Amino acid sequence: MSTTISTRTVHSDKSLMREKMSRSLAPYLLVFPSFVGVMAFMLVPALAVIVISFFKWNMLSPPNYVGLHNYVDILHDPIALHSIVTTAYYVLLNIPLQTVVAIMLALLLNRRLPGMGIFRALFVLPWLAAPVAISVVWQWVFDPTSGVFDALLSSIGLPRLQWLASPTEALPAVALVNIWQWTGYNMLFFLAGLQGIPKYLYEASELDGAGKVRQFFSITLPLLRPTLLFVLVTSVIGSFQVFDTVYVMTQGGPGTSTNVYNFYIFQQGFQFFHMGYAAALSVILFVVILLVTLFQMRFVGKRTTYDLG
Repeated sequence: MSTTISTRTVHSDKSLMREKMSRSLAPYLLVFPSFVGVMAFMLVPALAVIVISFFKWNMLSPPNYVGLHNYVDILHDPIALHSIVTTAYYVLLNIPLQTVVAIMLALLLNRRLPGMGIFRALFVLPWLAAPVAISVVWQWVFDPTSGVFDALLSSIGLPRLQWLASPTEALPAVALVNIWQWTGYNMLFFLAGLQGIPKYLYEASELDGAGKVRQFFSITLPLLRPTLLFVLVTSVIGSFQVFDTVYVMTQGGPGTSTNVYNFYIFQQGFQFFHMGYAAALSVILFVVILLVTLFQMRFVGKRTTYDLG
């Protein structure tokens, strides 16, 4: 009898162990496909880029190891340095206006009115469209002879602008297209942040005599900082990596006025077949984005409030 009981106990212990092992392995099995995807399409290519940056390679002949020579060449390449400045200028044109407009739209659409969901969807539609298709349409809008913008300027007696044909106007025009495309997307995050702010804070501030402006700077903006941090970090990363709009609309021109860093990487890698040099440029871009992101996390993150305590 005791032998039978002990045998049952052993079997129950084994079944419990199997159940515990299956439960402990289940999360890893669920994550495994995504992990393989990240390894195959992100980490391995990133490591390959770092390795290639130490070689001279035109994709036809065998790679030739040159150490840090590609990185030294970047420091003496005026076009590379100019593309960094151009990209920084583009980020400064794009991010502040995009963020401010997104917050303003979120404030306007954070109301319980009939049909408000339709208006929210309309502002997000540009983000859903293909960047290449958007760029083609905006090329026509900016056309100096038959474009919509110049037609409107002429109708009110203002001189026509050259837009994409002007070295001073081309980059702001490209930035305007990306602002139009991404503002609605960022507006969704600010709208979600606004809807997470308790209403009693506004009611209490109204009893104290605070107006709408005071409420915005004392309640809304401080409690939106987690959302603002996320939007700034992701928007800056995306702006540093701008490529498709420039490729379709300007091809880096006129001259080098819109030759942003990512487009220069493309030129070196896939037009001139300097793959090692393009890889080194890519590594530098990663370092710059990492430093800017860390600065944002430190500067904005330490002033961020995540609760109401």
